[in-house]
Amino acid sequence: MQEDYQKSAMPRYVQLADLMRQRIARGIWPENHRLPSLEKLVEEFGVARVTVRQAIELLAREGLVLAQQGRGTFVTNEPKQDRFISVVTTLDELSRNYHDMHPEIVNIDESATSPPLRAVDGKPAEKYVFMRRVHHRDGRPYCVINLYLDEKIFRKSPEKFRSQAVIPLLTSMKSLKIASAHQVLTIGTADIDIARLLHLPMNAPVAEVRRVFKYADNTVLYLADVTYSGDTIRVEMNLKP
Repeated sequence: MQEDYQKSAMPRYVQLADLMRQRIARGIWPENHRLPSLEKLVEEFGVARVTVRQAIELLAREGLVLAQQGRGTFVTNEPKQDRFISVVTTLDELSRNYHDMHPEIVNIDESATSPPLRAVDGKPAEKYVFMRRVHHRDGRPYCVINLYLDEKIFRKSPEKFRSQAVIPLLTSMKSLKIASAHQVLTIGTADIDIARLLHLPMNAPVAEVRRVFKYADNTVLYLADVTYSGDTIRVEMNLKP
């Protein structure tokens, strides 16, 4: 456990609080559960007493635990679960998702550069515009997007592409024919950059989505690598019996 702490730039008490928060969220420590004693937590996690106290104080400020004089510390609430992003299976559904969410968009980079295409992705267009942006909801960052858009498409409406969600704009362009659209979702952990942008602890779970839209001739018109905070996304599928 100590070795994992040392690999992260986040304070140990923040990491410990995150571990405890996950136990509460998963029901391992349900509501009204009394937390183990300070000595037992120190022994289990291999940290100093002050680190455990700081972690519990952080959870108390979040309203998740409450110390009761002479009795111990008890779980009072579950972490808020707000999984407002659904993994969908059609381009129309994906476009509607972005329309419904109305994300607050913060552009943090824009440049002309070549996308990191793989052989299976398709052929490159002549030029791309790269945008790195963070989407917010109710003031909270929930995803980081690195996207590459065919420059010819971008130049048709640069101000809209800078200020609005790109996918609804693409699907609304009558002159544009998206011949194929593909996405892959994998589960990963937040590196130091993603943790900073999404206000997450280092190594917190994240969902990574790679999206590729192509013209009929297999040229890639849009490529995006999207990283979502793990507590905002859910996968729901109907299984054929």
